[in-house]
Amino acid sequence: MNWIANVVPPRIKDFFSRRDTPENLWIKDPETGQMVFHKDLEQNNYVIPASNYHMRMTATQRLKLMFDDGKWEDITLPEVVADPLKFKDEKRYVDRLRDARTKTGMQDAVKLGAGTIDSLPAVIAVQDFDFMGGSLGMAAGEAVIKGLLTAADRGVPFVMFASGGGMRMQEGILSLMQMPRTTVAVQRLREAKRPYIVVLTNPTTGGITASYAMLGDVQLAEPGALIGFAGPRVIEQTIREKLPEGFQRSEYLQEHGMVDMVVHRNEMKATVARICRLLTKTPPKEIPAEAA
Repeated sequence: MNWIANVVPPRIKDFFSRRDTPENLWIKDPETGQMVFHKDLEQNNYVIPASNYHMRMTATQRLKLMFDDGKWEDITLPEVVADPLKFKDEKRYVDRLRDARTKTGMQDAVKLGAGTIDSLPAVIAVQDFDFMGGSLGMAAGEAVIKGLLTAADRGVPFVMFASGGGMRMQEGILSLMQMPRTTVAVQRLREAKRPYIVVLTNPTTGGITASYAMLGDVQLAEPGALIGFAGPRVIEQTIREKLPEGFQRSEYLQEHGMVDMVVHRNEMKATVARICRLLTKTPPKEIPAEAA
């Protein structure tokens, strides 16, 4: 055995290949290609300072941003059949679910929390795009309904952060049934005369847009969010015409009346709190005399 040739080079190679720092210290701006230090991104709520590009947030990060002191009560989600159709394509659906749960730490695409936003009690639901593209199946549909009914029962506003590619194909018609079911739950909240605030994030498309995501009393959107039923490429191929610049982006939709306000993420909590106070006729929070 030639130990110099067989042992030393691999060890030298292993020594130089070691990483003493994480691989995700720098994050690339999807628009400009600029590299941003991850701590700077976190401190700016995952908005790239130079380009104002809003990166995706996890459901937990979103709830921490919105609730006072980053604290909330997790609302238990109803249990559903994991794989009602025994679906399998290139991979079994149960395996895809397991992988998504391992990756995100969530049971499904929607997470619920109850707490206070600027001292005002509220229930918030967040769709996490990292969980199978935020797609809406039975579990996610039940979560949205649970959030709406919980807000109605507690007599508090309901805030929905919508994001996703549409309905979950692995659940077929059972997924599509969540569209009318969530719509009925929205009506229950309206009957309780509680505000329903929707925040459209990037992207919000398909059956999500065609149901509860467009039924808010006030429709907010983050800058640059893609919002629509079908994607722009599909539309262009169908009508064989070039779409206008910025078509289906939140700013374009605000100009054409589909979105009420485009709100920067750093101003989202204050804006949602102000709208909820207006709709519930709750006086503004008093400022302590020493702070004034």
